[in-house]
Amino acid sequence: MKKILPALITGLLLSSTAHADESPVTAEKLSDHVYVLFGQGGNIAASVGDDGIYIIDDQFAKLSDEIKKTISDLKPGSAEFVINTHHHGDHTGGNENFAKAGAHVIAHDNVHKRLEEKHGANSDYLPRISFGHDLKLHFNNEHAHVVHYAHAHTDGDSVIFFNNDNIVHMGDIYFNFGSLPFVDVDSGGSVDGILAAVNDVIKQIDERTIVIPGHGPVSDRSGLVTYAKLVQKAKGLMLNAMQNNASLEQVIKADPLAELGLEYAGWLPKEKVTTLFYRSLK
Repeated sequence: MKKILPALITGLLLSSTAHADESPVTAEKLSDHVYVLFGQGGNIAASVGDDGIYIIDDQFAKLSDEIKKTISDLKPGSAEFVINTHHHGDHTGGNENFAKAGAHVIAHDNVHKRLEEKHGANSDYLPRISFGHDLKLHFNNEHAHVVHYAHAHTDGDSVIFFNNDNIVHMGDIYFNFGSLPFVDVDSGGSVDGILAAVNDVIKQIDERTIVIPGHGPVSDRSGLVTYAKLVQKAKGLMLNAMQNNASLEQVIKADPLAELGLEYAGWLPKEKVTTLFYRSLK
């Protein structure tokens, strides 16, 4: 496995190293109507067209003005909808600011539940529209299919399929920076759920599909397949190390993930990854 520079994975990551030295938020055009915005949190997708604007995820509150400015440069106006891929603050931190500017936040029922627990029942951080299994947004000549994948990165993850444009936004089910995912076990996440979600998406897309990860540069089906193989191999190494009822301490000492030759983010070190994989697979 090719190692990546530690500078690429400090803090919560700049989502694409190609944009690290530019303005706080930058946009890359993916199709006539869909852009990806890179900043200091989860990657944002923006749909821009005749009906208006909507975005997928909104990073941190401190970046809301820059995000709005970047969107306005693409098309004058403000976002009418914000779709949250899950509840983590680097993807939902701007909810309140966008809601106060007129956007309606959409997310899975579990995202609503977790944001309500954090911010209170009357907060503008909360989705105003939530759903169970899936939802379709018919906007800008596109039928965006928002699909919930249970117990993946969290218990509230959604993947958004832009069927006409052949683009998919994976949220944090897919980390595209050469490392293993953050399995948020305490928020209902699981290794098996991540693998199930990734493999299901792989079945639905083709070699021309543009894949937007939660963090890291834009990818494709081949990149997603490579990621699935990495997670699957990590799972196998962990299960082998966990044989004979090995304790977490014993597994950490055995360091089964060392075989992968990865480098890890400061906020997601190998010991934490090992611990989360152990808790999930146990």
